[in-house]
Amino acid sequence: MNTLPALVTLVGYALGLVAISVWATRKAKTEESFFLGERNLGPWVAGLAYAASSSSAWVLLGFSGFVYSVGPSALWMVPGILVGYAVVWLYAGPILQRSSRSEGHVTLSDFLSAGTSARMAGCIRIAASIMIVFCFSYYIASQFQGAGVAFDGIFDTGLTTGVLLGAGIILIYTFLGGFLAVSLIDTLQGLLIGAVAIILPVVGLFYAGGIDGVSEAMATMPPVYSQPFGGAQGMAAIGFVVGLSATGFGALGQPHLIAWIMAARDRKARVRGAGVAIVWAALVYTGMAVLGLAGRVIFGADAPAEGVFFEIANLALPTVLAGVIVAATLSAIMSTVDSQLLVAGAAISHDLRLGKLSGGREVLVSRLAVAGVCLAAVFVTLELPSTIFERTLFAWTALGASFGPTVVMRAAGYRAAGGAVLLSLLTGFAASVAFEFVLPSGPGAVWARTVPWALAFLPLVLSAALQSSAGPARLSGKS
Repeated sequence: MNTLPALVTLVGYALGLVAISVWATRKAKTEESFFLGERNLGPWVAGLAYAASSSSAWVLLGFSGFVYSVGPSALWMVPGILVGYAVVWLYAGPILQRSSRSEGHVTLSDFLSAGTSARMAGCIRIAASIMIVFCFSYYIASQFQGAGVAFDGIFDTGLTTGVLLGAGIILIYTFLGGFLAVSLIDTLQGLLIGAVAIILPVVGLFYAGGIDGVSEAMATMPPVYSQPFGGAQGMAAIGFVVGLSATGFGALGQPHLIAWIMAARDRKARVRGAGVAIVWAALVYTGMAVLGLAGRVIFGADAPAEGVFFEIANLALPTVLAGVIVAATLSAIMSTVDSQLLVAGAAISHDLRLGKLSGGREVLVSRLAVAGVCLAAVFVTLELPSTIFERTLFAWTALGASFGPTVVMRAAGYRAAGGAVLLSLLTGFAASVAFEFVLPSGPGAVWARTVPWALAFLPLVLSAALQSSAGPARLSGKS
């Protein structure tokens, strides 16, 4: 590949990010503005930034590679993800947005610990912060890995150098500008990914022989690849579908995504933002599914699964255009990490109250926390090998099962006792870790996606039932 167009695109994009961050530095003078941008985001910024923050390397490289590897059965994941988007924005969104404004919540941990005693609230924040930093080390590592693979593919840097370059660029603009810079950058990133998710799949589909060519090739592939349930039958097929679809539950417990809902300007911005995010997700996931299937037809089973995106770009596009698209996509992958770094930094600075102990230097402590989490994620990327898809899915599942049940209960108007919330967090997290590293996850990972949620709901439901028998347990002012 001619690397000059790619280099020019990458450098130009990186300089633009830094310029936005320097401008935003003037506005990030308080902890609230650094982490929530004064809660003044419009629907396009909130919706596109949410969608882009939830995907990037996960969908462009991970999901396209998943479809390439397992076939059309991977598509059962998409409806669940779209429903998850709708539920978190439209069902849980009202109470998240309202409580953020009326009670001054800056992070999801603030929301989870609201209404509990000071001692219990501290325990909840500590537990939540540890879970966030742990999971985000994996989450962010998947993005760094995507950046490293792309840098190596374009410039032949080697994975380690590529990871360090990507991490350095990301750290600079996140460190400087905070949430406002991240929101603007992620909006641009969302538009960029949306454009790539249209152009490259169309080109790949054409190169694979069009719809007829893909259909004919699929008919000659092993049945386990082309069947809608991945070869599973009976109850195993049901479990396969439920397991993949239940991936969407995780949206209810993602701190870096819920921050966009908290930061929406008003109800209208939140509702319209939901529409923007859902339409974007449908477009991008569909495009990457087409790309994965086209890649299987073009390359057979011989290509690296999470490299299909770049392989098709290099094969099917003119050299100059391929270089621009690959570099632009690399830039988008890198800019996804920003919101995740901010939330992890908030967990350390705000939720653990380290910023309050700094004598008025909350923003400085927040920035140092961001730098610390970035370094931890680089370590995980380089020292704990895994795939982008697996890293992201574990973090998504664990955070969803840890925090999602409490969000659902609060949205339904019930407030469990602080001890029950803490037990729910610990149970959901422990079960997710157990299914990831010890226990069998079942067809379609159905047990890993559902059992942690069920276990985490138990203490909340029991607490709400006990409070109901003793007196009103529902929250007032539900909207």
